[in-house]
Amino acid sequence: MNTPGHHSGFVALVGRPNVGKSTLLNRILGSKIAIISDKPQTTRTRILGVKHLSGAQLVFVDTPGIHKPKFRLNQRMVETALHAITEVDLVLFLIEAMDAPGPGDRFVLDRLKESRAPAFLVINKVDLVRKPRLLPLIDAYRRMHEFAEIVPISAKTGDGVDRLVDLARARLPEGPVYFPEDVMTDQPMRVLAAELIREKILAKAYDELPFAVAVGIDSFKEEGRLARISATVYVERASQKAIVIGKRGELLKAVGTYARIDMEHLFGMKVFLQLWVKVKEAWRQDERMLVELGY
Repeated sequence: MNTPGHHSGFVALVGRPNVGKSTLLNRILGSKIAIISDKPQTTRTRILGVKHLSGAQLVFVDTPGIHKPKFRLNQRMVETALHAITEVDLVLFLIEAMDAPGPGDRFVLDRLKESRAPAFLVINKVDLVRKPRLLPLIDAYRRMHEFAEIVPISAKTGDGVDRLVDLARARLPEGPVYFPEDVMTDQPMRVLAAELIREKILAKAYDELPFAVAVGIDSFKEEGRLARISATVYVERASQKAIVIGKRGELLKAVGTYARIDMEHLFGMKVFLQLWVKVKEAWRQDERMLVELGY
């Protein structure tokens, strides 16, 4: 819908794994639509979040962390992130305040140079460093690319995030209202449900496990104010299945409980959740499986 004087556009969040892209998206929207974890490569697909402002609409595209892919799954993740850079109006390149530029950052910067869209350098986690440490970091990146803005923030505390949104809005052209006011994301409820389950597994399982875990929704039925959900957790080895289930099934039960609580809060309805665990060897290399899981 075209509205005179209305500004809108698409804004990509890109960067290496674990720099806080999903945390920033949730902070901007004031609601949780992207799962977060301290494990790298948590985000596997493009996640769209809509920020509604008076006279403007910012459509944020959260992308998987850009890394060196070892599996077909990872290749798809990186391709998703790189493609987003080519089709948006503005790119927010996130880095961590604690780290000097590395090979992964330089790879992203090379892609930005090929993009028509302006880019902001967003320095995240400034709450973890003293301000004088930011100056050499800013100088290093300023020499590597001509950024439209350089914005220090803390996605965790919210420091600088409102300013970032204001600067992003100022960069967007006049444009249509892409989404109704009550729409915050394009992610279907079944996708959000699968991601919330995976988030709880990442929070409770061992470091070796996250990359080998996927969640598929077998059925999602709405009965008035009740959602009945059946989901399967896929792992690659029997030993991983034992980890996910836990002693006497306690870990899987905890995952189900905490995932259900988050779903009820997000969906605004009661949730009945059943979880199963299956071994699917080398699923990250299985094209058919990747398609079925939405990757």
